[in-house]
Amino acid sequence: MTSGQTRWWWIRHAPVPDGGKIYGQSDLDCDCTDGEIFAVLARELPRNAVWVTSHLARTRQTAAAILAAANGRHDGVRPFAIPELAEQHLGVWQGMERKPFYAERRVGTHTLWFGPADERPPGGESFVDLVKRVRPVIERLTVEHHGRDIVAVTHGGTIKVALLVALGLDPQTALSFLVENCSLTRLDHLQPEGTPGLWRVGAVNHRPWSRPGGLDPVGNRLTVDKV
Repeated sequence: MTSGQTRWWWIRHAPVPDGGKIYGQSDLDCDCTDGEIFAVLARELPRNAVWVTSHLARTRQTAAAILAAANGRHDGVRPFAIPELAEQHLGVWQGMERKPFYAERRVGTHTLWFGPADERPPGGESFVDLVKRVRPVIERLTVEHHGRDIVAVTHGGTIKVALLVALGLDPQTALSFLVENCSLTRLDHLQPEGTPGLWRVGAVNHRPWSRPGGLDPVGNRLTVDKV
């Protein structure tokens, strides 16, 4: 790795059996039974990295599944949980049936998220709020672990914030990214001595395992992240 380069390896958690309901920041378990995916991810990820997750079970379970499939490649890794990296809290929307909610708001046809970036559901937070929560953590860890690899097993919304930070996007534009379960997003922070630094995008929504991806159970191409 080039001196002065800090590489972020963002991974979205494994699929959540959610019963067709919006889960947001609800602390649900995920499905880690597909061993091939985790073995491939373990080979893709660099050794001697700093590992972080959110505090929610699905990110910790996904990180554990990757490490269990690593065959010694990542021995000694102990991910630490950072609550600020959790998914957007969707307030009263959490627990609602996804299908009628999507139909009413025309999610997937006229919008690619639950609402506009600045809309705050009752009892929850907006995507703009999520940006304000996540950005300082990215900036802090990039400084604290300068020149190292950081593996961050988190959430679709959190990874969209990371892309916003790297590309200097406005929040609404950042919602256009598709971030599928277990996909890998690589963002490199380059900071030669005496410079303020800049970001380089290595990959977004990369699915390195050998199978067609992005299809729902009836064969339709997914266009919206399920949260």
